[in-house]
Amino acid sequence: MPTFAAIDIGSNSCRLKIATVQQHRLKTLHEEREVTRLGESVFQTGVISPEAMAGTIRALKRFHKAVQLHVVDKVRVVATSAMRDARNAAAFTEWVKSTTGWNVEVISGLEEGRLIHLGVVTHEVGARGRCLLIDLGGGSCEVTLSDGGRVKAMVSLPLGAVRLQQEFLRTDPPLKTDVARLKQFIDRELKRAEKKLGTPRVGLVVATSGTAAALAEASQALFAKKTGAGKAGAGKAGTKKAATKSKPANEAITENVRLLADRLAKLTNAEREAMPGIGPKRSEIIIGGAQVYASLLERMGLKGFRYSPLGLRDGMLAQMLAEVDLRASVHKKIEDERWAGVLELCKRYGIDQRKAEPVRQHVVELFNALTAVHALPAEYRLWLESAAMMVDVGKFMNHQGHFRHTQYIIANSEIFGFSPEQRQVVSAIARYMGKSRPDPMDRVMRGIPVEQQVFVVRAAVLLRLAVALNQDRASAVVTMKTMVYPKRVVLELVPGRGGAELEAWSLRKERDYFREVFRRELLVEVA
Repeated sequence: MPTFAAIDIGSNSCRLKIATVQQHRLKTLHEEREVTRLGESVFQTGVISPEAMAGTIRALKRFHKAVQLHVVDKVRVVATSAMRDARNAAAFTEWVKSTTGWNVEVISGLEEGRLIHLGVVTHEVGARGRCLLIDLGGGSCEVTLSDGGRVKAMVSLPLGAVRLQQEFLRTDPPLKTDVARLKQFIDRELKRAEKKLGTPRVGLVVATSGTAAALAEASQALFAKKTGAGKAGAGKAGTKKAATKSKPANEAITENVRLLADRLAKLTNAEREAMPGIGPKRSEIIIGGAQVYASLLERMGLKGFRYSPLGLRDGMLAQMLAEVDLRASVHKKIEDERWAGVLELCKRYGIDQRKAEPVRQHVVELFNALTAVHALPAEYRLWLESAAMMVDVGKFMNHQGHFRHTQYIIANSEIFGFSPEQRQVVSAIARYMGKSRPDPMDRVMRGIPVEQQVFVVRAAVLLRLAVALNQDRASAVVTMKTMVYPKRVVLELVPGRGGAELEAWSLRKERDYFREVFRRELLVEVA
């Protein structure tokens, strides 16, 4: 069975997780983490420092050895907030490529949140109901409202622990005025989150990443100390009170998080380091993260959170599993998520789904009937369906030359479930519906991996045929029979109301290009 590796280059640390597939599930083989503080210099100067680059490269070299040792079949490497902000991110990705051979994918905050959500709901049974997910990393904080295992709303905020430390907390312990400025900034950003999420009524709050782990353990220790004092003074009553308020070790209640956050802001780094659960690396950046958690929990009326060790890399692994194992439970979840993202974009740009649906149906029919002709990978069926639904979104900007606008919108929109590379492929398929043809030197095609370019060309031909089959939108949809022969393909049209002459004429216009791409004649007949 295949073995996958997921590498998360975060603003504070780099993480590696290797898993293999067993009975349509993932089994973890190896995990590593190293604090590299890639974002520390970015949040000060806007660029990644040479020292941070070198330290991260050393960690990635070690990860590379582990990947080779476990004979990994597929590696995915993503970078998050620091790389999104860094002006010299391209130089760093080239260094990674030359050192390890890996392509680094810089993902958006919303894609980061989607993958974290996928990782949590795939493995945490309790998170499949209505819940709120909070992931506070080094550079950003993703807050996701989930219901039934699906994302309902999400926001990505610039409230990462390293970012806040660099921008607001320069002294040890921090000045009261700096802490006040920090709280004002957090409050401003949480107002933005409130507009998107409202006041979520959830029974479960799941928090991921190192800051949440440290706060859960430290607040538990603080609470135990408080209740211990209460017992000493109150005897049995104190014991009863402690028993009713005790929490599992991975949970934290809002009251204690606030007390802990305010206490941490008054301590020196050495004092913070000595606290349970925090340690030397986390103590340097814990103040900002603690304030974010305390303010977020209070503002949204939440009772507390439960820490989960799952995160971005788990979502990456789940997606890799879904792409190769159609029987895995996560496969259908991702397919549904992708399609919901496509329909959301169509709604945003005023696409009439009733008119787009026949194009989608025809392109699926052509894909299935011409499998021996086009030889496209299985995933191109979804890429074609998506392109068929979104092919006219460019008209929102301008009817003239709208396929250019369509390509731009698809490539640059956040569509859940689609990586930037996948969006680029879908956008390229939708781009070439007019007079222009795919050319390797086009700006659009240069963004497509070389090995995918021939597939994009073939897929574009199929979509052109589907569009041609839907010229007369006023009449009933034309149906067709497809017959494949060694040297030709015959499309026999069965007219709807109003005939099929316009569709037949449009299809015949595609014959030369069909022959050029597939080396077969295209014959069009009307029954």
